[in-house]
Amino acid sequence: MSGKRIKKAVIPAAGMGTRFLPATKAQPKEMLPIVDKPTIQYVVEEAVAAGIEDILIITGRNKRAIEDHFDHCVEIEATLQARGKEEELKMVRDISAMVDIHYVRQKEPLGLGHAVYCARKFVGSEPFAVLLGDDIINSDVPCIRQLIDVYEERGGTVLGVQHVDWNDVHKYGIVSSYSTNGPICRVGSLVEKPLREKAPSNLAVLGRYVIEPEIFAVLEQTQPGSGGEIQLTDALNELAQSRPVWAYTFTGKRYDVGDKLGFLEATVEYALRRDDLARGFADYLRRLVREDPHLR
Repeated sequence: MSGKRIKKAVIPAAGMGTRFLPATKAQPKEMLPIVDKPTIQYVVEEAVAAGIEDILIITGRNKRAIEDHFDHCVEIEATLQARGKEEELKMVRDISAMVDIHYVRQKEPLGLGHAVYCARKFVGSEPFAVLLGDDIINSDVPCIRQLIDVYEERGGTVLGVQHVDWNDVHKYGIVSSYSTNGPICRVGSLVEKPLREKAPSNLAVLGRYVIEPEIFAVLEQTQPGSGGEIQLTDALNELAQSRPVWAYTFTGKRYDVGDKLGFLEATVEYALRRDDLARGFADYLRRLVREDPHLR
């Protein structure tokens, strides 16, 4: 059982968003909305719901809108207050008050491992959570909270995993060898984005981690791997050779909102979970399928 509490989280958000061009040419992909809320806000809210007290967002060029979103906006607040829109005013103020958020820039696009390495001064000697901004997970218990519970029970590093379609294994870090014990297994090794014919399994790491601070010493020595980038998966694989690394099959539905189809799926399904939108939107979808011959 671990005696340390997870209080800090790191959200890498420095990617260029090339899969969403031209929409991301001048705005961060993390600010694209799922219904009416930027994708990164869902991730921050998950961390807050899990008990995280401080968040570091790793940003890059053209990411200023993320900082502005989580800051106070005096003009909007004054306008809402003057118009008596108390509900909207509370919503806007709550965004800037939900948690302490810090920022650091990744000056070069050197990969996820390098982005996490940029958090070393913020993290210090504490274990910490990592939540990727491209992954939104809908679950009764916040996904990162599930991993924290495993960490508090067992210690070590914990990876959030699920089985993916074999045709998609080339997109993820894949658990290569492991011993099975229900939803929790000890990782023997990991491989980054293997070809399908070379993939050792289809158990993929899906954007949620609780990591021990020893990872920074490993990352400092990690050489560029897949795509010429410093891969977090490679560093975790090295860490797994000397320390416990657990793969936890979390409960919940994960959406890859960095992918166009995943983004559309999240938009539709989150809208259908909204009391103010569900009935009207569901009626529209049924009518669309009924009337459009291309959708039959």
